[in-house]
Amino acid sequence: MDAMKSMFPSAFEVPTPKGAEGWQDLYPYYTHFLPQRRAQDDATFWFCNSQHWPTPFRPFDTVMLDFAIKGLGQYNTRHLLVPPANGVDYRILNGYVYFSPVAVPGEQIEARVPHFMERAGHYFMNWGDLYANWKDKVLAKIRQLEALNFEALPEVEALEVVTGGVGLDSTNQLFDQYDKAIELAYKIWQHHFEFLNLGYAAYLDFFGFMKGQFPQIPDQAIAKMVQGVDSELFRPDDEIKKLAKLAVASGLAPVFESDSTEVILANLATKAGGKEWLAQWEAAKDPWFNFTSGNGFYSTDKYWIDHLDIPMGYLRDYIQRLQEGDEIMRPTATLLAERDRITAEYREMMDDEAQAVFDGKLGLARTVFPYVEDHNFYIEHWALGVFWRKMRQLSKLLKDQGFWENDDDMFFLNRNEVRDVLWDYSAGWAIGVPYRGTAVWPGEIARRRKIYEALAAESPLPALNNPPEVITEPFTIMLWGITSDAVERWVKSDEDDGALRGMAGSPGVVEGVARVLRSPDQLSELQKGDILVTPVTAPSWAPVFGKIGAAVTDIGGMMSHAAIVCREYGLPAVTGTGNASSRIKTGMRLRVDGNAGTVTILD
Repeated sequence: MDAMKSMFPSAFEVPTPKGAEGWQDLYPYYTHFLPQRRAQDDATFWFCNSQHWPTPFRPFDTVMLDFAIKGLGQYNTRHLLVPPANGVDYRILNGYVYFSPVAVPGEQIEARVPHFMERAGHYFMNWGDLYANWKDKVLAKIRQLEALNFEALPEVEALEVVTGGVGLDSTNQLFDQYDKAIELAYKIWQHHFEFLNLGYAAYLDFFGFMKGQFPQIPDQAIAKMVQGVDSELFRPDDEIKKLAKLAVASGLAPVFESDSTEVILANLATKAGGKEWLAQWEAAKDPWFNFTSGNGFYSTDKYWIDHLDIPMGYLRDYIQRLQEGDEIMRPTATLLAERDRITAEYREMMDDEAQAVFDGKLGLARTVFPYVEDHNFYIEHWALGVFWRKMRQLSKLLKDQGFWENDDDMFFLNRNEVRDVLWDYSAGWAIGVPYRGTAVWPGEIARRRKIYEALAAESPLPALNNPPEVITEPFTIMLWGITSDAVERWVKSDEDDGALRGMAGSPGVVEGVARVLRSPDQLSELQKGDILVTPVTAPSWAPVFGKIGAAVTDIGGMMSHAAIVCREYGLPAVTGTGNASSRIKTGMRLRVDGNAGTVTILD
């Protein structure tokens, strides 16, 4: 390799996909790689965060990127003063987002330690109370989002507006509600990170202690000591399992042979035991069907509560497996037994002083760790689901006013442009003249849609520029699996020897047939025993985890959802392979070794 040449290309040398010329206009200036900042941006290592954003952005959807990454940064940098880590810088290139964690300069780390101990310590000491308060805050904001309702402006204001001396019109409500929706999404993202970084920090502290005691200890052995979590993120899947068991026990299984959710629900109402079953289905829906088959970050995400055929599909699958005699429950007892065995073995090898420290650090990690998954249900699934539903309502209202052609076209505008359209609508209505935007937006949206489709047809590069000598930023390693070894693997990924290497995400060895999926819409293609190969899994794919043999992802570390969920379901997983989903084709026979972190193509 030429000493002067970067391991990965510079953002400024990456070509624009054919048909996507002008893609930069779709995204805010602060997300661009700016020629004026080239020296700085080329000296920085960027990796593609396809774990959270596996597809390009529609312009409106960058609202989630902005709020999430700003929220992550504020807690590390300004609230908690996490010693080695500030925030994460971000750019958009060809529609995909690239991240660069901002390390704290070595000489400043020490000075931050006492501040972090005091601030994080307050949370750790009062975890139960603060977490209960957190839940109250988030649920209150979900209720506020639920209360929003966008309505078309009236032909004439009601007489009472005049006689009551109100002195204001209906446009205020439109602006107030739109601004409120954006404000609530912003605040909800800040709550998202209020505990999350602490959950990782406590685990990382325990992780570092164990590596200090036993330098050779496998990462997985440490992860096993906190497994067997009863996370609320598993509740939607558990509710579906309960419903499946009730259907079989009540002799209702034949009703579920129909392909139509409406027909199934109508038929149940006429069957013995059907009313009881429907009552349990209704009880499960609120809140547990506020669950997306994606990750909540895109306006295109489909939520169970809006698409009942998604949970019904999982339900029918469970009923069939129960009838075939399968065990559909998570192996929690086995996981807990293995957790306790491993914990006891390592603890015995320590002296009394180390044991006391071990007990404290492990106790804290187990207390805070469930939050790492739980927050996901309340924020990404429930709160954001309501936000997107309200935005779809607004998009349809503006479509009905002639601003665009399709119900969801609003998402091809950014959040500030939407506010301009609300002004155009309000002013045209007030003055009594046609709206200007009806002549502008249909054509502009068609142009942007073409660009978006051209971007989505290309896979992103895994990284840009040269990685640092050693990657030490803890969140980058734990969450995304970006280590010096991983980067080395990406560079050598074309040296095809039939074996791929990644992180040993979850233990076990399995052979089976590959099923490569690029979107949650394809989950129904999975057959029993398939090895799921995908750029990234979402937590909501849990209902298929009882069916597959193993999982392989392109991106993700020990604390990625794929790794955590696979460990909780007792499935082997290899994460962070870099490009398994492009190198492996559906139908290939694979051996997945979740102990060693290797995937072998057998034919």
